[in-house]
This record gives sequence, C-alpha cells and structure tokens, in this order.
Amino acid sequence: MTTPSAPARRGLVARFASPVILLGLMWVVQTADAVLPGSFTGFGLRSWDLSGLGGIVVSPLLHASWTHLIANSLPFLVLGCLVAIEGAARFWLVTAIVALVGGAGTWLVNAPGTLTVGASVLVFGYFGYVVVRVFAPGRVSHRIGYAVIAIVVIALYGTAMVAGVFGAADGVSWQAHLFGAVGGALAAFAGRPRSAGA
Repeated sequence: MTTPSAPARRGLVARFASPVILLGLMWVVQTADAVLPGSFTGFGLRSWDLSGLGGIVVSPLLHASWTHLIANSLPFLVLGCLVAIEGAARFWLVTAIVALVGGAGTWLVNAPGTLTVGASVLVFGYFGYVVVRVFAPGRVSHRIGYAVIAIVVIALYGTAMVAGVFGAADGVSWQAHLFGAVGGALAAFAGRPRSAGA
C-alpha cells in the first residue's frame, strides 16, 4: 500500500484550502456581526440601487442569521470542494463568475430595493458547475469521472436545488439561486480549450 508523498499531500491541502478559507471567512463575518453594534447585512446586494452593486462581492459572505449560515455551510463546503478538485485557481475563477452572474441577475430581476444576502448564490453556482462541467471540453476519462460525481450530486442535492428555484419560501431569493446556477453553468466552460484529447 502506498501513501501520498509530502508534496502530493501539500497539493491536496492547498487545493481544498480555498473553500475552507472562504467558509471560515463567512463564520468570522457572522461572529463579528453578532458581537459588534449594528448589522453588516445592510452591505448586501440591494436591487436596482447603483450604490448597492458592491453587494455582488460582499453579499455571499453575509447571512441574515446563524440558522441561515448553518444551512448554507455544509452544501457550500461539499460542492465547493468538488469545484476545488480542479485546483485553487479554477475554484476562484468559478466563484468570481458565479458571484458576478448571480449577483447581476439578482440585482436586475428582484424587486427594486430588495436586499439579498447569503452564500446560497455560490451553493447553487457550484451545483450548476458540477453538473454542467460534464459537457465541457476535456479528457474523456475526466468527463466520465465528472459524470459520476454529477449523478451523486444530483441525487443528494437535486430536489433541494429545484425547490430553491421553483418553490422558494417567502423571503428566500429564488433569483439568487437561479442566476447562481446559471453562473455556475457558464463557468464550466470558462477558460477551457475548444478541443481536448481523449
């Protein structure tokens, strides 16, 4: 039986550190929000307000409550690590595309003045990415592996994802869920070569 070499172990740690660090940052922000006066949620994405466009970057880090953050944490970590399998650079590229597309779509489609916060835009984006990357250019062997992962992810999260768009409860942004997933699907093709070997 062989064990991974030290460089290989360091590579794995570096690869999966990105989603762990981002999730940790969300918990730090929520803790600060709980102990400091006022509320950070006001810095979220406010639809049709040009001054609220900075929320595209900030809103995924903000949560309305501990329950909100806890509900997002496990799917964020699982799906984020599945994106990070392809490396830290790919993880951050996907995260940026999802935040931009998801945030812009939410900003445009939500009712004017609606405030949106939460990492679910990224959760839905990572889900969309994991499912759609099966169809992105790449080695056949990789695409088969991605297909297996996608099937498992759909089995675990598919119902919740559909419900999050078409059956979202009052006060839950189906717009962020939908456009996050669209951003993830688009990110699956970003930066890929047009042709790939077998």
